[in-house]
Amino acid sequence: MKRNILLWVAAMMCLSITAGNVTVKAKLDSTQLVMGRVTALHLEIVQDQGTRGFLALEKSDTLTSMVEIADKPKADTTALGNNREQINRDLILQAFDSGLYVLPPVAYIVGRDTFESNPLSLKVLPVPVDTTKDIIGIKPVEPVPFKLFDWVPDWMADYWWAWLLALLLVAGALYYYFKWYRHGRNPLRPEKKRLPPYDEAMINLEALKKRQLWQNGQEKEYFTGLTDILRVYIDRRFGINAVEMTSTEIVHTLKQRNETRAVNEQLSMILEMADIVKFAAVRPLADDNEMAYQRAVNFVEQTKPVVENPEEKEVKP
Repeated sequence: MKRNILLWVAAMMCLSITAGNVTVKAKLDSTQLVMGRVTALHLEIVQDQGTRGFLALEKSDTLTSMVEIADKPKADTTALGNNREQINRDLILQAFDSGLYVLPPVAYIVGRDTFESNPLSLKVLPVPVDTTKDIIGIKPVEPVPFKLFDWVPDWMADYWWAWLLALLLVAGALYYYFKWYRHGRNPLRPEKKRLPPYDEAMINLEALKKRQLWQNGQEKEYFTGLTDILRVYIDRRFGINAVEMTSTEIVHTLKQRNETRAVNEQLSMILEMADIVKFAAVRPLADDNEMAYQRAVNFVEQTKPVVENPEEKEVKP
């Protein structure tokens, strides 16, 4: 039966199918093919010049279920004269299972007409194996090295640059918040030069006095402003974080310093009175308000830095 099929195919390879003014012929480079190798299917289409047509399998990658189209080289057109032309088109075939396969006709469509080539057959041979020899050259299976991107989803690996940029932006925003914004500073806006601690405290005390808070029944606001001025002054003058400390902690810390030991009692009286007014809702007398202000001024005056005049220094020989 195989012999009859081969004879029939050999006879059909030389035939062409003619319909109207279009003829389509097909032939193979070889009717036998080793499994995995490729062979060319040559198509010759003869038609009137200007005729527009296309192959039905132009967008397909298989000729049959067992024969694949590995490549489709560009067509070549040749003028034959008498207003006729010939189109030479190759299809590169490949198969991976051995057997004898009948290739269906290749359809060429022009408008509403379909023209088919002659059918062919292709015998795919298995790869020859020498069973008398031992299998050599097989290496042992090696462990696959760990790669981080093998465990990362494709949507993250493909856009790693976008994730890196987003991470840098988040890190920059956090740095800006904790370094500048949290402390009320802006690196893009130059800060005004701050006054020395003594000058700043005296100006703020004078401004507090002009507001006349306790005269208008706002004793709590008055003592809060008074102690806030002193806390900032102590922070800047002595490097003590008085803003975050309690009244007892401030007094105890300043008692350890020689330069503040003498006036520490005045500060202790101010802070004690302020705590009573703020937390015990006690309204002090006018004299107490005035005395607290004067003690604050004395504390700042007696702890201000002493600036030596170079001209008053005696130069020893």
